[in-house]
Amino acid sequence: MYLRQLGLFEDTNIYKLVSPQLSNRYFVLSGPGTRELLSSPEVVGFPCYTALLRETVAALRYLLSVGLGGDFDILTILRGGLNYPLEEACAEAGIRVRDMHFVSCERIIENSVITGLEIKYEKLRPTPGRTLAIGDIIASGATLERCLDYVVGEFKRRGGSIKRMVFFTIGGTRAVELMEEMTPRLSELFPGFEGFDCFFFEGMFTVYGGPGASGINVKDIDFGWNGGVVAPEFRSHVMEHPDSLFEKCIIYDGGARRYEIPLHIDEVSEYWEGILERAHIIDPKALAGEKLGYPSPLSYEEWKIVTGIPDAWEGLWKKEQEFISGAARLDLAEIARRRLSSMDSLRKMYK
Repeated sequence: MYLRQLGLFEDTNIYKLVSPQLSNRYFVLSGPGTRELLSSPEVVGFPCYTALLRETVAALRYLLSVGLGGDFDILTILRGGLNYPLEEACAEAGIRVRDMHFVSCERIIENSVITGLEIKYEKLRPTPGRTLAIGDIIASGATLERCLDYVVGEFKRRGGSIKRMVFFTIGGTRAVELMEEMTPRLSELFPGFEGFDCFFFEGMFTVYGGPGASGINVKDIDFGWNGGVVAPEFRSHVMEHPDSLFEKCIIYDGGARRYEIPLHIDEVSEYWEGILERAHIIDPKALAGEKLGYPSPLSYEEWKIVTGIPDAWEGLWKKEQEFISGAARLDLAEIARRRLSSMDSLRKMYK
């Protein structure tokens, strides 16, 4: 899978994810607001919402320019989905919102163990031929799968139909797997279903399968680059702010950052305290390679294949090769102390 640039809409670059086996349309958006949000855990509260606005408007204007506009319904998944500025973006792009729907999806916890997901609240008004616009964070995809199964079932049961789904996500590869799996079913349930348009902010990431080189990343929750496709502008932004490369997962759950700021600060601090404690046993070169998505220097042609980045980014390639070549000399303890100092300053603002 690789990126093909479609153009610059105001300050937002739009790429299409290209792969012959895909039946839906997948895009990557890269703009100033989302680059800052995804690289910096200090962005909290309402700025998490506003950081996504310009890029969301650009995506909607792109859809209009290629004949994929029309009226939308907004479906909000109550959690991180509240951070996505879909209603405001539609208004600015000139798209009429016909209806607002919501579903809640809460964890079922038994003896401190998550045993399932339960939809407790919903407001759905299924009618024929609706285009659903949705925003949510996707890691394992379990919440989204549960919600979409419920919504699709209710639309069918109550006489409605879905024409198309437009999805905005800070998320990983599971989004593609899930949407590709759902498309045949939706086409059967709703003849004329036109598929998904899925927009990833700054990249289609992957989730960790284990603790990683640091020994403390969380399986199926923390995001990384290895095996994903990340916008070159975002990779370049991180190279200009190299401490951000070593954040917990490069990006953080926008839901916690907007609605549970103290919890978010504690989570980030706990991670960096773990890095500080383990700095003497963590291999900085292995950690840098893990974060960049490849373990050792690559030729330019190899790098383009591994990253999925189009031509004309040779300068970025050189910066990454220089960084990974010198990674063994990085002082992880000092980086951790800098990050903890920054989070301590942020914590004082929210006491």
